[in-house]
Amino acid sequence: MPAKTIDEFLAHLSADKRAALEKLRKTIRAAIPNAEECISYGVPSFRLDGKLLLAYGASAKHCAFYPGAHPIEVHKDELKAYSISKGTVRFPADSPLPVALVRKMVKTRLAQHTAKAS
Repeated sequence: MPAKTIDEFLAHLSADKRAALEKLRKTIRAAIPNAEECISYGVPSFRLDGKLLLAYGASAKHCAFYPGAHPIEVHKDELKAYSISKGTVRFPADSPLPVALVRKMVKTRLAQHTAKAS
């Protein structure tokens, strides 16, 4: 049965994945305190002005951050150490994404969202 809350989602993970994702969640929340947390497409997500902004999750082999394609393209040089695809950054649970990098990607995504909204 899919998780209905973020805490429920995190509770089912191994301790290392839970710790990595809680660090990611805290960093995102600090960068966009007015965003609403929710579960979207089965993973923890952040919405702003009713629109999905970004998400994160975990699979059997890694954790993932889903900031969208634009932030990944903008920061691709800083993401060379990670497995990336169009809208996803994958990272091992024992090596969470650096807080400063997450903050930059969130701000890039927020700027993109703000530009679309105006």
